Amino acid sequence: MTQANWARLPVVKSKADLVYDSLRAAIAEGDLKPGERINMDELARNLGVSKIPVREAVKRLEADGLVVSRVHSGVTVAEVDAAEMRGVFLAREAIEGLVAGLAAERITDAQLAELESVQQQMRGRLGTGALQRLPELNSEFHRILAEAAGYRILAELTDQLLLTVRRHRISAPVDPENWAQVVAEHDGIVTALRRRDPDAAARAAKAHISAQAEHEVADKD
Repeated sequence: MTQANWARLPVVKSKADLVYDSLRAAIAEGDLKPGERINMDELARNLGVSKIPVREAVKRLEADGLVVSRVHSGVTVAEVDAAEMRGVFLAREAIEGLVAGLAAERITDAQLAELESVQQQMRGRLGTGALQRLPELNSEFHRILAEAAGYRILAELTDQLLLTVRRHRISAPVDPENWAQVVAEHDGIVTALRRRDPDAAARAAKAHISAQAEHEVADKD
């Protein structure tokens, strides 16, 4: 077997990977809230695994800054540091601008169609007042955009920052009027991408993140 053949082998997730994915999703969705204690024994029973993959998954989550392990209090979901959110948005502004500029040069018609589909779903949710899935759809929009940029590290950084924002919004949810603004700002990014205009895409992405920072952290210093 050549090295080229190895690259085509399917990725098989371990039990620790599956536990990690499950816990990370629960933290992102707010099913596990900041400060909440994670019962390791109960988690292992509920997931039908031994304690070993649970411990491995928790170590990874701790390295990600998503959980905190202390000797006497066990494992708890990490609190979101409100003071750090300005830094999160500053990082997002720089990275999203870079991502959008690269994506304008590389995005495929299929990826553009995916972005437009997400936008349509977000508008539908806003129209019916069913806002619960908007954070997930927003993350999907930015995930597709980062994927179109073509660099794994940018996709990973985008994902990490979006997770922090989603956790922040659990305790400080974005109001419906601002969600409408988010969709409008996304439209500006998509328009630039359709024109394959890197500068316009970067400007639209930076303006989007700057506007959201102003809304969410400007008065929270």
